[in-house]
Amino acid sequence: MAKSAALSQSTHSQGSWRDYYEMTKPNVVLLLLLTALVGMCLSTPGWLAWQPIIAGLAGIGALSAAAAVINHVADRQIDAKMARTYHRPVSKGKVSPVKALSFAAALAVAGYILLDQAVNRLTALLTLASLVGYAFIYTVYLKRATPQNIVIGGLAGAAPPLLGWTAMTGEIHPHALLLVLIVFTWTPPHFWALAIHRHKDYARAKVPMLPVTHGIAYTKTSVLLYTLLLSLICLLPYLVGMSHGIYLLGSTALNAGFLYYAVKLKLAPDSETKIAMTTFKFSILHLMVLFVVLLIDHYIPVSL
Repeated sequence: MAKSAALSQSTHSQGSWRDYYEMTKPNVVLLLLLTALVGMCLSTPGWLAWQPIIAGLAGIGALSAAAAVINHVADRQIDAKMARTYHRPVSKGKVSPVKALSFAAALAVAGYILLDQAVNRLTALLTLASLVGYAFIYTVYLKRATPQNIVIGGLAGAAPPLLGWTAMTGEIHPHALLLVLIVFTWTPPHFWALAIHRHKDYARAKVPMLPVTHGIAYTKTSVLLYTLLLSLICLLPYLVGMSHGIYLLGSTALNAGFLYYAVKLKLAPDSETKIAMTTFKFSILHLMVLFVVLLIDHYIPVSL
């Protein structure tokens, strides 16, 4: 009987393909790949060959997925205490930490080799650095050490546009760094809106997120100020001649929408956190559409 139960537990801990797929955080990775693709396209004036695009996105995607899996393992005890994440495969025991890390290692090795051999070494090294930044520096250390964790650690998540750019050109360009700056500035208001909505979960898990350490009112002000800063930074691609009229109109409308939700969040009572989740969801739409608009503007330049 005991042997049968142990066998059942062992089989259960191996997980299904859906569990492994979930650990890669596919929705997050797809958004990262969108920003990487835009970085690729903006790096050259004409249309790109499909081979380096496929190799670049596959390699960047594999290393990003590996970082996500490591995040599941490192945060499994925190995840088990939070309503949003308690069902994750590692925290629920569907996949053992050893098997999850083995999966992450396979993804990381495959992704690095693909980038190094089929793209270029600079992109491979920068993507590997992003994995280390997110999976270890942010997840293992910063997340538990400071309420500014997402600000400092956000640089790793902001790297894909640069990675896409270097995948095509083999060099770091100021315009690519400007795309990184946009994502970097977008990250705090995006994540802090979610943290406001889930502040009780973070408090229970003893994670020093900003609304836990400084209060909801302070965090709302921070969201608003970062959204204002983001709106100004989003003007830079137009001001430096990197983009044209379609981007200016599109980014202005998107930033106005983000500011609307940030102001609404700031004015809402601290006990009302539903608007925080609405702001969080809009922020995802904001970044996704902003980069799509950048892409359209690149191929259909319209002067204003």
